[in-house]
Amino acid sequence: MAAPLLLKGIPLLRLRLQRYNCLSARIISSPCRPWCAAADPTGHQDGVSSSEKSSVVLTVKDPPKYHRWDDPDYRKWKDKEEEMLRDIEPIISLVKEILHSSRYMDGERLTVADEETVVEKLLRHHPHSEDKIGCGFDCIMVDRHPQFRHSRCLFVVRTDGGWIDFSYQKCLRAYIRDKYPSHAERFIREHFKRGSG
Repeated sequence: MAAPLLLKGIPLLRLRLQRYNCLSARIISSPCRPWCAAADPTGHQDGVSSSEKSSVVLTVKDPPKYHRWDDPDYRKWKDKEEEMLRDIEPIISLVKEILHSSRYMDGERLTVADEETVVEKLLRHHPHSEDKIGCGFDCIMVDRHPQFRHSRCLFVVRTDGGWIDFSYQKCLRAYIRDKYPSHAERFIREHFKRGSG
């Protein structure tokens, strides 16, 4: 009698084993969703066979190459980067305070001290500063951009009453390219928003 009971349990055990093998095979071969965008920058695996998908999931990308502090070129770059940041930080802080605080209302001209700093540290470095000044410089004011009403920016007010906006980031990039020519492009790439000219 023990033998028939033993035989009755074997098909059930075989069935469980088959289900387990199917489940584990599905888990290993099915492509997993990446945990982060860095794991799959495109977000697509279209046109890839299932065997390629499973190999993609199971392969490890090359580890990122981190510079070491003992590399003299890397140390030299970090020292120069720190110097450049210290150089432009005061004017960036001033401009952000002018644009993003309640210090100035829309349409208000800058104080003499702020205006002198903005003209000296920014406007004179703008690639098209002569075009911005046009017939003559009267003052600098803060106002809403005519096309992008949610953005406040700096404007050159001309002696004829006309006014035109200017990008403080363009001014800073030009300043950096002039003062730090060998490090400028790397610094700009790492510290300035894309698409801001």
